[in-house]
Amino acid sequence: MKALIVDDSKAIRSIIGKHLRALGFDVVEAVSGIEALVQLKKMGGADIALLDWNMPEMDGFEFLRRVREDAEFSDLLVMMVTTESEMSQVAKALEAGANEYLMKTFTKEALFEKLVLLGLDPGEAAA
Repeated sequence: MKALIVDDSKAIRSIIGKHLRALGFDVVEAVSGIEALVQLKKMGGADIALLDWNMPEMDGFEFLRRVREDAEFSDLLVMMVTTESEMSQVAKALEAGANEYLMKTFTKEALFEKLVLLGLDPGEAAA
């Protein structure tokens, strides 16, 4: 399975990447929505994008909006992984097409639970 991690924080990309690689995911990273769009095309798509909201150049919400407008990526699962914790922001992201929402700071177990909810069973990925 392929995962795209989109976050301007190297530390967050590293943490999420470490967890996903341990589960057998191929991981590609991007520091902005613009770079993420380029990487997504280069990868030929991904199974899941884990997406920060607040980034330079193009924020996560704009990336989400653009991906949902592109039929080529209609099957892409998108999990917002962000500090944006207001319910209005959560609702906005879900209404725009995010499949899940995980608030920073999170545990490895919380990340795995969200993957299971999305049908990406971490046990199966590691097998």
